[in-house]
Amino acid sequence: MRTIYLTCLIYLFLSAVSCVNKHEVTVDVLVIGGSVSGISSGIQAARMGVNTLVVEESEWLGGMLTAAGVSAVDGNYQLPAGIWGEFRSQLALHYGGLDSLKTGWVSNVLFEPSVGNQIFHRMVETESHLQVWKGFTLCDIKKTPAGWCAEVVSEQEGIKTIYTKVLIDATELGDVAKRCGVKYDIGMESRHQTQEDIAPEKENNILQDLTYVAVLKDYGKDVTIPQPANYNPAEFACSCANSRCVSPKEPGRVWSKEKLITYGKLPNNKYMINWPIEGNDFYANIIELSETERKAVLEQAKQRTLRFLYFIQKELGFNTLSLADDEFPTADKLPLIPYHRESRRIHGLVRFTLNHMTHPFDQVQKLYRTSVAVGDYPVDHHHTRYQCYEDLPNLYFYPVPSFGLPLGTLIPKDVDDLIVAEKSISVSNIANGATRLQPVVLQIGQAAGALAALAVVENKPISQVGVRQVQQVILDAKGYLLPYLDVPVDDVCFQSYQRIGSTGILKGEGRNVDWSNQTWLRVNDVLLTSELQGLEEIYPYVQFPAESKTISLKEAIHVLKLIVAMEGMSDVNVDKKITDVWEAFNLGDMILTQPILRGQMAVLLDQIVDPFHRKAVDLEGFFIE
Repeated sequence: MRTIYLTCLIYLFLSAVSCVNKHEVTVDVLVIGGSVSGISSGIQAARMGVNTLVVEESEWLGGMLTAAGVSAVDGNYQLPAGIWGEFRSQLALHYGGLDSLKTGWVSNVLFEPSVGNQIFHRMVETESHLQVWKGFTLCDIKKTPAGWCAEVVSEQEGIKTIYTKVLIDATELGDVAKRCGVKYDIGMESRHQTQEDIAPEKENNILQDLTYVAVLKDYGKDVTIPQPANYNPAEFACSCANSRCVSPKEPGRVWSKEKLITYGKLPNNKYMINWPIEGNDFYANIIELSETERKAVLEQAKQRTLRFLYFIQKELGFNTLSLADDEFPTADKLPLIPYHRESRRIHGLVRFTLNHMTHPFDQVQKLYRTSVAVGDYPVDHHHTRYQCYEDLPNLYFYPVPSFGLPLGTLIPKDVDDLIVAEKSISVSNIANGATRLQPVVLQIGQAAGALAALAVVENKPISQVGVRQVQQVILDAKGYLLPYLDVPVDDVCFQSYQRIGSTGILKGEGRNVDWSNQTWLRVNDVLLTSELQGLEEIYPYVQFPAESKTISLKEAIHVLKLIVAMEGMSDVNVDKKITDVWEAFNLGDMILTQPILRGQMAVLLDQIVDPFHRKAVDLEGFFIE
């Protein structure tokens, strides 16, 4: 790797001004980083017919899910959106069903990282418009009138020049965005900046802990490693209940050693060690360090993981477990990269905060109308390795309802032809604790790919691509805009519910049920007039009495006819259309005097007056006149 960087420096010295090289290629979309979001963005853009190239430094694809070894998926078990759902289905096919993925207690989807890498490789190989260059490092990036010019280098193939219309930063730490001149934040914002009540009083540069994961394998014999340098069992004494634990940092989470080991149990007698309780989490802020400085710090993180492994073997008695020799192609058998929970967070056209998660309908901006990805995991921050973590906000599984992530978070301010994905999107530090998780980031990548492809096809600036266009692409790819649990993605009503929810005509209800964060459109509940304020906002001539009451199907038809007439939709025969839609969507018995259900009204509105497509919104969720 050192040779690559030296080659890169020599090249940049010799061609400091020009972006010219005999090894040139031109693509429509260039993705830097074969991460979780990098692969999903490349796949989605290629499926839309634009020539796409993903450039990745290592030989692996899938970032935190594979190369970092975090192969226990957090959340979205009931929301199999888009490429995340495809990936999960491929895992189930490989191991023999979804139940076969429930091998550990921390997740319902666990797998060997090497298997995930193989699946991502198979997925990209099926896309004729997608190329993946592995073993290439970015040397330089320059803005051009037509997009970007990037210089990449590999030890085998030397320097190559890539011209592209749209660039996607899918790196782990947002390094490309920085090179492109995007402004960003690192660490925690003040509550006065984000209006988040649980944010600290003053901003700081504190990040979440990172982790060098270990994947262990049961060898059936004593495979205890040599004692690592600076080993002290007191360092891990309270990682679980044992005789050495006297004063735990987290008294409520002193669990058994069996619970520690089975936390991330993988198929085939392997164990993922990503243990946050005085285990192998490691605090370091390496974002602004040089590559050499980063490696030095990350070596310390590796050593902590090896000391923890020795503790597990020597003190806890799991001496038949050691680093798997058939997972990662590394000399030390550790993952190719660390698990970064946090990176730079760009200044985007909008910023998504905790308030948008917890009270989406009460904000000035109506960002829920622009959602392109969903999540249902609580805000989960890892800070216990930070020296003064007691002084930080308590963000351990802070409850939120499931949420939708807005499109504008992917689009940086003041830099054209660039989309930012992975964990570097425009969210607050607190919100990042929920948006950083693997299924959400897969969807972020898919949205980035859809946005990039539309910008290319329509020859528009990224910020001018229609929100509804991107959302419809997501829906057609079996993605979610809002995290409704009322109906599965393959149900005939799915898109109608998603579209009407995204207009705000009918609003979902967020719930916290035990550890589960949910949102329901309540499609089987009777519709009340008080629940149609969103309809009046779009169609102000539709007025309902002040008192809340039910609406019959006959009254609903009258409302639909009024909208059709006032909107000049003279080609729509409402009576015939309702009959056709009612039958096609299997909406039950058609009794005019019966109160209409919320789901029935959603389908009729969507299929007859189509406010989703007819009433465009901007990136802040406001209707465009």
